[in-house]
Amino acid sequence: MSIAIDVVGGKWKMHLMWVLAEGPVRFGQIRRKLDGVSEKVLAENLRQLEASGVVHRELYAEVPPRVEYSLTPLGVELNKALAPLEIWGDQNRDALASRPGISAS
Repeated sequence: MSIAIDVVGGKWKMHLMWVLAEGPVRFGQIRRKLDGVSEKVLAENLRQLEASGVVHRELYAEVPPRVEYSLTPLGVELNKALAPLEIWGDQNRDALASRPGISAS
């Protein structure tokens, strides 16, 4: 299990995985969907997920350049494994929201 935690650990990576599950998306779109993430942190997390092989970065030779991010087949499988965790969080949101250090958003 520790290798999976290495891939998705941290505050933003699972959120990123869920955003990318919706299909190819551009950096600015991701940033708008993840309220509170800085540009630097978002770029760093995307690079780490790309290095792990779960995110694909596609650079289009256009002017201006366009970059889209999407899940690789490995990323799609990982998202399926994360789905029960998301369900558990949704089912226990109210009970967890009152706990110190837990964000109910």
